[in-house]
Amino acid sequence: MLNNRKVIGFLPIRSGSKAIPLKNIKNFCGKPLAYWVLHALQHSKEIDVVYVALDCNEFASIVSSFNFSKVRIYNRDPKNATDEASTESVMLEFLNSEKFKDNDIFMLVQATSPFTKPIDIKNSVKTYMDSDCDSVLSCVRVKRFFWDESGHALNYNFFDRPLKQDFSGQFLENGALYINSVGNIKKEKNRLSGKIKIYEMPEYAGIELDEEGDWAIAEILMKKTLFDHKKKSPIRLVATDVDGVLTDSGMYYSQSGDELKKFNTRDGKAVELLRKLKIKTAIITSENTDIVSNRAKKLKVDYVFQGAKDKLRILKDISTKEGISLSQTAYIGDDLNDLEVLNNVGMALCPNDAVEKIKKIDGISVLNAKGGKGVLREFVEKFILK
Repeated sequence: MLNNRKVIGFLPIRSGSKAIPLKNIKNFCGKPLAYWVLHALQHSKEIDVVYVALDCNEFASIVSSFNFSKVRIYNRDPKNATDEASTESVMLEFLNSEKFKDNDIFMLVQATSPFTKPIDIKNSVKTYMDSDCDSVLSCVRVKRFFWDESGHALNYNFFDRPLKQDFSGQFLENGALYINSVGNIKKEKNRLSGKIKIYEMPEYAGIELDEEGDWAIAEILMKKTLFDHKKKSPIRLVATDVDGVLTDSGMYYSQSGDELKKFNTRDGKAVELLRKLKIKTAIITSENTDIVSNRAKKLKVDYVFQGAKDKLRILKDISTKEGISLSQTAYIGDDLNDLEVLNNVGMALCPNDAVEKIKKIDGISVLNAKGGKGVLREFVEKFILK
């Protein structure tokens, strides 16, 4: 429970799909489709219990065969399993049949979004708990230029076409998850209400399996980006902050007032080793100095972003360009502006003298070296060359 509030996962599936018959139990990357989101919920410590609302014994048998300890079967009313029935109808049927507190947290998930991972469950619940919002929905950021049927550009000026990296894009609801309180849902009769907060997922998670063509594309993406449950994904991209990681966070000035930074030559060798292994490198820092540009150029770092306000979005853009998933990405950070990135990558690391909140991130590897003392080199030797 979170602050004495039960967190309930809810997955509605039915057997009457028309476009893809029995799609919720159709084989997807070696498992029934519903398995993937239930796997994410089962392995999320934030979730207390998961109910699968279904309409036939065959589906119940398949879901039970997963042997997920958190999962319970709920037999939905047939009238709420028709093509015309809304998802809200089965949600309300379920909530009115169970005794939950109004402030308990309800998370609606959908089987047609198999890219949902435990980290998404964790971070979306955190978004809900840490903000003053009433509900949360998942979206993907789409960097596409939209037009209406009358030939009017909707989200950009075609006389001043922005570069993709400078274009913030728009959010597209991807249907993966929705969070609200039990009381709000019963009162408003809707999965969303009040002040709504967006939880951003990777762009590839925008595919919903509603047509046969979607299915083929999604299986390719799943295998390419996420499908490796037996071993940890190999690291293909290493990104790092600068101050407090590649430097000691000290503020040095020459007699003429020029700012100086102290780097470690062993980290330079680490970049060279990564390059030989064909592992991409990136520097992402909120600072903006020629010193960093010159150092990165000398080391032949693949990507350098300074003045970064949204480090996670930058890292996602690099990942998309290189065809590398965040699960195959390592990031080294030391302070609060690295928190979001560290919570979303496959391997999170920090120097020994990072701030305490960073060192307490679930699953983070705290290195022995302090900032500026060969942090990157220790990482390469301990985790890449092992």
